[in-house]
Formats: sequence, structure tokens, C-alpha cells
Amino acid sequence: MIMQRPFRVRTVSFWVALLCGPVFSTLAAEQTPASLKLQRAPNHSLRNEVHRSIQKGLDSLTQSQAREGFWSSPDYPAITALCLSAFRLQPTEKEGVPDPAVVKKGYDFLLSCVQTNGGIYRKELPSYNSSVCLSALVLARRPEYTPAILNARRFIASLQVGKLDGVSDGGIGYGNQDKQPDLSNTSLALEAMAISKSALKDTAADLPDLNWRAAIHFIQSCQNLRSYNRETWVSDDPLNKGGFIYAPGRSMAGETNLADGQVAFRSYGSMSYAGLLSYIYADLKHDDPRIVAVMDWLKANYSVEENPALGPQGLYYYYHTMAKALSVYGADVLETKAGKSINWREQLALKLINLQRPDGHWANENGRWFEKDPALVTAYAVIALELIHSKL
Repeated sequence: MIMQRPFRVRTVSFWVALLCGPVFSTLAAEQTPASLKLQRAPNHSLRNEVHRSIQKGLDSLTQSQAREGFWSSPDYPAITALCLSAFRLQPTEKEGVPDPAVVKKGYDFLLSCVQTNGGIYRKELPSYNSSVCLSALVLARRPEYTPAILNARRFIASLQVGKLDGVSDGGIGYGNQDKQPDLSNTSLALEAMAISKSALKDTAADLPDLNWRAAIHFIQSCQNLRSYNRETWVSDDPLNKGGFIYAPGRSMAGETNLADGQVAFRSYGSMSYAGLLSYIYADLKHDDPRIVAVMDWLKANYSVEENPALGPQGLYYYYHTMAKALSVYGADVLETKAGKSINWREQLALKLINLQRPDGHWANENGRWFEKDPALVTAYAVIALELIHSKL
């Protein structure tokens, strides 16, 4: 019998503290390069605007929740989990206050999706749904969810492919018919496992875990960096070096013909931030050449107008992953090679505020990856703004 202790009580900045603090002790604030830190007076005006935008977004989500407690579709509980994460990360969230009905109904729905194998899904995408739902359960900070969290960790760990033999070993895919690992699903799984491990550090149980060395092997197998990835498709040309693609030999941004005749798989924005985030979850340091390379690519291709190399496709996933990755990394500014200092928080906050619809929701006119779904996109935007708000 496993003896379980409840979660420790934590503050409203629980997830932010986890992302920027004890989980990643090797990336503590004092190790952040001075060039990434910016001393300036707090922007109280923008902070207030961001707070209002967050609240409008949450009000919109409250209005759009189904009577049964889910958002958008009962078949994809990950969307509900993202909406719940947005509620749990809001700046006004207080410890010890009973959950509002919208949150309680949402968590009741998530628990109804728990399978006998420990996964949290309905019919499809077991890895994706379970990873996002696990993160949301951790954010609930409720001791009675401990068994579900432990079982979800065990399920996700069981989905990791191989050891260190093949190029795709160490990764995680969608988990059902498509078992081919990809960086998006791997990144979400690494996040869920990392933050739940920290939350369960006082639990007297052997925690199921991933093979993190194998995970690093897979992450670098998705990076355009020849010094660490010897696959024939890898390119060190200036447009792609250091950036990431979706899976080994597969880029959602397609291919490009180089002057030397090589066909390169294009690095793109959202996966490059997912790659950075994955390396940090795997405890790589700022000065690791793989992190240095992806940061160089991200600074060279910085944009809040588009998902670099994909334009409007997956734009809000890009914003969400960008805010999370740069928050975890500890970057207050991005210094370009041209000597320009970019305050990414202010720029991204203003962009999201300007994109918000009058009733509080967001939506992408480009529907790839479900981004015409207002609940999904609103959750992405609200979480990004909440991470920004904590440091304005």
C-alpha cells in the first residue's frame, strides 16, 4: 500500500514558481546572464491592462463552459484542462478559497475522463490529453487528486519510446494509432512530469518517471545543429541553425533548397520555443551549446506578428509556448546581434490585448491545429498573459 501525504500549500504563483524556481535549480536567477536582465521601473499601467484582459478572457470562458463542465468538446479533455489552468493561474487566485462553480465543474469533468490505465482521455490522443490534464490537476493543489496524478505519471512514462538506439528513441507521440514521437507531445509530457514531480516531492511513494537521458537524445534529434545531431537532413545554414522542427526529418514548415543543393527541413518558431522549454525541463544549463544555439535562432527570428516560418498557423500555441519558455529561461530582454534590446513581455502583452475580441475571447482566423476554437485559443492567450503579468 502506498502511503501518501498531501500537497504542500503554495501560493497563487504556484506554476510560475515551479517553472522559474525549485524544479530548475540549475537555472536559478543568479545564473541568468546579465544581458538577459533589465532593470526598469514596473509598468503599472500595462500591468493593469493585462489584468483586465485576463479577467475578460476568464469571463468569456465562464460563459462558454458546457453544462457538463467541459469546454469545446468532451472528446478532448486537454482543452478543458487548459481552461482550468487559466483559472488557477489568475493573479487574484487565493489559497483556501473554495473553487468557483466553473472550476469545480471542470475538474469533475476531468476526473470523469480518468481511464483504468491511468491516462486522462476519452477516445483519442491519450498522450496529449493526459499530459495537459496532469498539469491542470497539479495546479488544483488538492490532496485528493494525488492518486490520479501518480497514475497519470505512470501512464505517461509508459508511452516513452525506446532507450537510446534509434533517432526517435526517448520521445513521446500522441499515444494511439500515431505512435511516432514528436517534439510537441514530448514537450507537454516533460512539463507534466517535471511540475508533478515537484508537487509530489513530499509524497512517500516511488514516483514513476521518464528516462530523461533518452528524452534529451530525442530533443536534440529534432534540432538543426550538426554538432549534436548527425542525421543527413540537419542543416547549419544561417536560416535554420539552432532551431527546431516537429520530429526527426519532419517539419511543419516544410523544406527549403539550399545553395549547396541540400534540402533542409525548416526550423520554425513554436517548435523552437518547445525545444528550449524541453531542454530546461531536462535540466540543461544556460551555457549548454544546444540552448545557446536555439536562443540565437529565437533572437534572430523574434516576432509577435507571426509564428516564424509558419505565419498565422499555430499562432496562439506559439504565443503560449513563447511566454512559458522565456519565463522559465529567465529572460527579461532579448539582446539581438544588432545590439537591440527587446522587452518581449511588453510587446507580447500589447499584441494579445489588441487581438482580444470585445466579448473577451480570442480566435485565430487560421484554423490549423484547432485554432479557430475560441476556448482553446482563449486559454492559450490568458495563460500567456498570466505569466507576463507576474513579472511586469
